[in-house]
Amino acid sequence: MQNTFDLIAHGPVIPVIVIHRLADAVPLAQALVDGGVRVLEVTLRTPVGLACIEAIARHVPGAIVGAGTIRSAADARAAKSAGSLFGVSPGYTAAVGAACREVGLPLLPGVATAGEVMAAQADGIDFLKFFPATAAGGIPMLKALAGPFPDVAFCPTGGISVQTAPEFLALPNVKVCGGSWLTPQDAVDAGDWARITALARQASALSRPA
Repeated sequence: MQNTFDLIAHGPVIPVIVIHRLADAVPLAQALVDGGVRVLEVTLRTPVGLACIEAIARHVPGAIVGAGTIRSAADARAAKSAGSLFGVSPGYTAAVGAACREVGLPLLPGVATAGEVMAAQADGIDFLKFFPATAAGGIPMLKALAGPFPDVAFCPTGGISVQTAPEFLALPNVKVCGGSWLTPQDAVDAGDWARITALARQASALSRPA
């Protein structure tokens, strides 16, 4: 993958995954892939995050696994070494952008303001994560950003559900959305992979207006 924009071709939703047990990584990823969701953002919010990415990259061939919560150059290097095909950051700094370019890790950086959009664009990034989507203004904010930034595409993430996702996907500047609803913690704890596959099927069936 050369650019995070390539992720759009694989479906309307990118799950934001927090994994607490390494043993859950492969069956969880396989359950999502079986449901038609191939692009997986595994966050670095837990001590096993990197090991989970490595396990998925090695053992779930249908998965396009990336690392979320990249906050530093060290995170970018570790994510790449673990087998991440892309990175996602909660915000954007030039240092993180430079580190991702250095190691060849396509970055989907988080933004919440016009200034942050401009900073990312200055470094050549036009596909951005709008985060935290609902808390940062939701659909009205994305509509407002479309005016001065008609050349920017967004992946809103944060507070989005299967019910509200279609409203975000209906916006011309939204190409895909992120969500944690595909991997509810109680289902993961119970090993209810069939439920997660069903949620993935439901998410992959969402579509943007023609």
